[in-house]
Amino acid sequence: MAAKKKAAPKKGKSKRAPKLAPNATKRGLAATEVALPIDHADIAAVVDLVRQAGGAPLGAYREPLGGRPLLLASLPFSAVQPTPFQRDLSPTHAKRLAEAIETTAAFLDPLIVVRGEDGRFWTPNGRHRLAAAKVLGLKQITVLISPDETLSYRILALNTEKAHNLKDKSLEVVRMARNLATRDASRTEASLAAEFEAAELLTLGLVYEQNLRFGGGAYNPVLKKVDRLTSKPLAVSLRERSAYAARLQEIDTEVKRIVADLQARGMKSPYLRSYVVARINPVRFHKMKAGDKKPVMPIAQALLRMVAAAKKFDLNKVNMSDLAFVAAGAESSE
Repeated sequence: MAAKKKAAPKKGKSKRAPKLAPNATKRGLAATEVALPIDHADIAAVVDLVRQAGGAPLGAYREPLGGRPLLLASLPFSAVQPTPFQRDLSPTHAKRLAEAIETTAAFLDPLIVVRGEDGRFWTPNGRHRLAAAKVLGLKQITVLISPDETLSYRILALNTEKAHNLKDKSLEVVRMARNLATRDASRTEASLAAEFEAAELLTLGLVYEQNLRFGGGAYNPVLKKVDRLTSKPLAVSLRERSAYAARLQEIDTEVKRIVADLQARGMKSPYLRSYVVARINPVRFHKMKAGDKKPVMPIAQALLRMVAAAKKFDLNKVNMSDLAFVAAGAESSE
């Protein structure tokens, strides 16, 4: 029997883009509730700080979803700093941003700013715009200030100004944890799940602090299955994670040795590291189910098993077909 031919698509018709369904329940404030006088008590303290810094309050309002008071203001460039715990600056991105702003001859997007320590202003969303303002030599920058300084931790988790890579995100999260540990000793990792996003970011961040060239991407699949946020105070959990980070570096030293030996045997695949880590991964065959909260294995146990597996790794059991399989998996996940 001849195979049926697929019907040719009709001319003039194309697939429609999916539509976003509106929420059946209308939320937020009415127009009359959004407006807020600059001398309102909810914003008065921030207005005073702006004036003390040599800036000028421009207007106030309540954001329409949660009703938080916000102040639109102009601040001297020197009065605003990036939060001390966010990711490192990309000079290349900042220069390109400055060039784009110079081309339009307008600095339009206000920086999101909160009150930091000692009355300073921190920007959790706008570091690269702040750096661009420096490149441009701006005297004043327009900012949107929230009196709620805890908002900075939540904003960082949602910051889309410049896409994070794993290193940037991990460093940002662990710096945030250190800052919070000194400011509130009672806070736990679990209570900050929205801010930290994932437990493995804390562990990887501690490794990246010691070694910026660490290949965290190879270990992330393991950690996702065994690393979980704890209910211990941050200071305690960070000490425990420092031990996990040290163990990861020990594992990575062994992995580098194995990779070097494989390369000496003529294997030049760029996926050698991922292949070796996958081979010593004790939970590689365990599939996580949607909603699983418990780790497949305690992280300390998993890391110990990885060290042992790396030390007794059998080079003679490696073949190119295995590497090709790993390469195909890596490419499909990119």
